[in-house]
Amino acid sequence: MIYQFTCKMKNLAVFSVLFLCFFQLNAQNKIRQAIDTVGFATKSWQMDSVVKRIDRLYGSAIDSVNSLNKLNENTAFRLAICPHDDYTYAGFLYKSVIPHIKAKTVIIFGVAHKAKKFNVEQKLVFDSFNEWKEPYGNIKISGLREEIIRNLPKEDYIVHDSLQQTEHSVEAIIPFLQYYNRDVQIIPILIPAMDFTMMEKYAMELALAINKVMKENKLSWGEDIALIISNDAVHYGDEDWGGKNYAAYGCDNDGYGKALDHENEIISNSLLPKLDTANIHKFFNYTVQSGNWREYQWPWCGRYSIPFGLLTGMHLSQIMGEERLEGINLGYSTSIAHKPLPVEDLKMGKTAVANLHHWVGFTAIGYK
Repeated sequence: MIYQFTCKMKNLAVFSVLFLCFFQLNAQNKIRQAIDTVGFATKSWQMDSVVKRIDRLYGSAIDSVNSLNKLNENTAFRLAICPHDDYTYAGFLYKSVIPHIKAKTVIIFGVAHKAKKFNVEQKLVFDSFNEWKEPYGNIKISGLREEIIRNLPKEDYIVHDSLQQTEHSVEAIIPFLQYYNRDVQIIPILIPAMDFTMMEKYAMELALAINKVMKENKLSWGEDIALIISNDAVHYGDEDWGGKNYAAYGCDNDGYGKALDHENEIISNSLLPKLDTANIHKFFNYTVQSGNWREYQWPWCGRYSIPFGLLTGMHLSQIMGEERLEGINLGYSTSIAHKPLPVEDLKMGKTAVANLHHWVGFTAIGYK
């Protein structure tokens, strides 16, 4: 009896130690889980198939854009704007951008869709996850994140795992990054509602921090570190927008054409010219209400992430004594401009309808 009792106590002790080790390991290795398992690939075989289908259906068009802009397999963007909508709608534009991201560490400026729910605004939003669950295995958060944070004023940022966990705009881009580079590491930063003055302040301070970290670690912009801005363009229509009407020009073919003209005006006037504060401010004024920076003027999903990311890139190029970055137009489309990429057999699909009463625009732009 004594022997059996002793053995049970030993087994219990061993189990307790193993459980404690498991608990500590998981506490140390915080993993951010995927939230959109419909619009984006979460399995490696899904991602492999998506890229093959994009190549088959859109490969020649992508090649033509690359040739027109003198881009090749060695082109490395320092900064890029990439969509984050369902792969079935916007997949070919991800494919237009991501192969030109060569850096091992990618800072991704995401939209903060749920920021209002968490009462978050006027702050840069980091997370404290160590890894993110992705199709080809967990992707690591770069150790440079902590170095960048240490070099930022404390009032510039917060660490908010709950907001990061609910946000899909960053996780949309990562599978494509991982497809082309299994060793890529990321630093996600969400950009909630923010006025332009605060954007300028934070962007300068972030650019100074990034530059310092690059110098200390002997890293090169474009080759070792790149910046990606997650965005979707206009959200248009009068149905399924939470009771809101975003159909400024109506929901017939004529209204669709006028909305596209407005989109082209925004892109041509503010995102493609060489980056300076005036041009970036134009984008902010196009998309954010004058006198009320919390509300849409023209409902672009990336109305905060785009100007902030561009300001950061602009300041970084100035600090480094580089020429001003200039946009390369890789393409614009909408969720009703072409047939969706077939993904249903891959256990993927659409997260929203697409018709004249409810559609989304997408733009892809590179800066080298």
